[in-house]
Amino acid sequence: MKTSKYLEELKTQSVADLNAQLVDAKKELFNLRFQNATNQLDNTGRIKEVRKNIARIQTIITEKAKVAE
Repeated sequence: MKTSKYLEELKTQSVADLNAQLVDAKKELFNLRFQNATNQLDNTGRIKEVRKNIARIQTIITEKAKVAE
C-alpha cells in the first residue's frame, strides 16, 4: 500500500527533515487552496491528500518528541 510505504519513509527521517517537509506541505496546501479559489485546480482530491499528509507528518513529529522525553 502507498501510505504504509510513505509512513515508513517518514519514520526514518529526522525531526529537522520532517519539519522542512511539513513547511513544504503547508505551502503546497496554500497554493492548492488558492488555485481552487480561482477555479484553476483540476484535481481537487489533492487538497484532501495533502491535508492528510500534513497530519501524518505532525503525528510522526509528536511521536518522536514523546520518545525523546
